[in-house]
Amino acid sequence: MTDHPVHPSAPAVVPRWEWRTFGNDLDALDALAPLRTAAPVESDETYVLSMYGDASVKVRDGVLDVKVLQQVSGAGLQLWVPTMKAPFPLDTGAVAAAFAALGAPPPETRRTELGLDQLVEDLVAPRDDLRVVAIHKGRRRSIVDDCMVELTAVSAEGRTVTTVAVESPDPDLVSRTIGRLGLDGRPNVCVARGLKSVLGWGPRRFAVLDVGTNSVKFARGRRDEGGTPRIEEETAVVTRLGEGLVAAGGLTPASMSRTVDAIGDLVDDARRDGPLDIVAVGTAGIRQAPNRDELLAAVLSRCGVTVEVISGRDEARLAYMAAVSTLPLSGDRLLVFDSGGGSSQFTSGSVDRIEEQFSVDVGAVRFAERFGLAAAVPRETVDAALDAIAAELAELGDRPRPDMVIAIGGTSTNLAAIKHGLDRYDPDTVHGTVLDATDVDGQIEAFRTRSTEQRRGIAGLQPARAEVILAGACIVRTILTLTRQDALTVSDRGLRHGVIAERFGSPQPP
Repeated sequence: MTDHPVHPSAPAVVPRWEWRTFGNDLDALDALAPLRTAAPVESDETYVLSMYGDASVKVRDGVLDVKVLQQVSGAGLQLWVPTMKAPFPLDTGAVAAAFAALGAPPPETRRTELGLDQLVEDLVAPRDDLRVVAIHKGRRRSIVDDCMVELTAVSAEGRTVTTVAVESPDPDLVSRTIGRLGLDGRPNVCVARGLKSVLGWGPRRFAVLDVGTNSVKFARGRRDEGGTPRIEEETAVVTRLGEGLVAAGGLTPASMSRTVDAIGDLVDDARRDGPLDIVAVGTAGIRQAPNRDELLAAVLSRCGVTVEVISGRDEARLAYMAAVSTLPLSGDRLLVFDSGGGSSQFTSGSVDRIEEQFSVDVGAVRFAERFGLAAAVPRETVDAALDAIAAELAELGDRPRPDMVIAIGGTSTNLAAIKHGLDRYDPDTVHGTVLDATDVDGQIEAFRTRSTEQRRGIAGLQPARAEVILAGACIVRTILTLTRQDALTVSDRGLRHGVIAERFGSPQPP
């Protein structure tokens, strides 16, 4: 997917790791004050935007300049490489390479050479899946800690936005400079994606992937005429990405292959109906892996999707946003937790405010492996696992008792589905289910006395979760104990719904 054709005009350069963010509040940051004193370099450019991707395809000073994304780092940096720098008129090879970079079906033309006006008016303007945008840039550059830092005012179709970019061949240097400038936590947004956001232009269809330690959760939908996103399909594929992570000291080739194949198949299927905007986020299993860049590169190569590795705080915040907006709430003090395969995220607050967030590396995959909970085990083993989990989650017991506890994620939704005996998962039935301590204790006992294969026959349990469900239930039970609760409420709306709400607006369920 990333093997784009390279035109002979492509310059030989040392690739630079890039990070860029947009926002009109950037003008007020003190750390960027030295850049505002530099004389601006003004330029007029023409960008070609695509519904199919975010390649940089622009015309400046009579030259068609094309760059494509080659690699993404676990720190969220992007490595862009030039594949063309061709003067007009363009030959047929240059036109083909440009459209390949845009991910767009190639145009039909008998011309052997095309000028700029012919390219724009004959090949691009008539299409709905491409858009030509004339922009003006005022760039101010400086060197900060040997990194090139550029503050730019971008004007397009009557709108102006500020963007700052940090670039260097050294990715660690880029990350340190981002921190020094106080820009940590902001999203890395390339120019093409930023322009599409400013102009409000892009596919109506969207998809979100939550690449977790145990499963890949997927949601796709469509913005309606008013711009409100509506979810049309949701599914999850258990890939056990975190399997063997602790013992191997990293993600294993087998677990990465399963995960890449699952993501690729989901994306391929979604794209059959036309272009769509795809956001993929990675959580604890990827955050914790020293070889995470291998996985990110494999996903990018397989299907051209960039997996954003989000922090535990962002994961908790997005999940909280999704959970509290869709349930009847009781009390003012809320606690939302997501117990995943590699970690557990906790967020406390009220319906309209987050007060505290934290993440603990307590996940079902790690404890299943540590205590052998994939198989039938004696009660003493379960008790030992509960004690170990309680020790690592001890800080929960030091906090004020919440008025309501909301559980999200695959473990909790499977426990709810088992309570209802669902032969086929029904999100509306699961959403809002109340699990009390007796429910969880009964399920722990059922899992404890069964082998992995026997668990697969339990109605409501996703068969691929049979190996980790006992460990997950032990984590849920421990959270009930430490928060001094008799029961919790399950939300089927999780991280992916929070991503949809933040990136595409508040989602409406199917």
